[in-house]
Amino acid sequence: MIRGQRVVCVNDTFSVFVKAVYKQLPVKGKTYTIRQVFLGRERIVKGGDTATVGLLLEELANPPDPFHKGDEELGFSSERFAPLEEVPPEEAEVAQALEVGAGNSGHWENVSGVTP
Repeated sequence: MIRGQRVVCVNDTFSVFVKAVYKQLPVKGKTYTIRQVFLGRERIVKGGDTATVGLLLEELANPPDPFHKGDEELGFSSERFAPLEEVPPEEAEVAQALEVGAGNSGHWENVSGVTP
């Protein structure tokens, strides 16, 4: 996962503690844009010693992590998200051009120019 990538939430089950600490949480099935990727703790507990890939999302803003001295924003485990299968813009333009064909209307004309 990289900055700017669009992802969809696949797990929006949160503990009561997380719901109390976070201001905004992702919703299963909703699409988000990655704002930042970082190495974070597996759990939001004092002394958490296992690491995971964390994400900050453009669409959500949360308060600083109460257990981090650097005032870093609370993020989400990347495991809660799946990358969207999006077509790069260049490929989308080519696909759209192929769908439209030779005419601007999106309809094909026969060779004689007479519409059947």
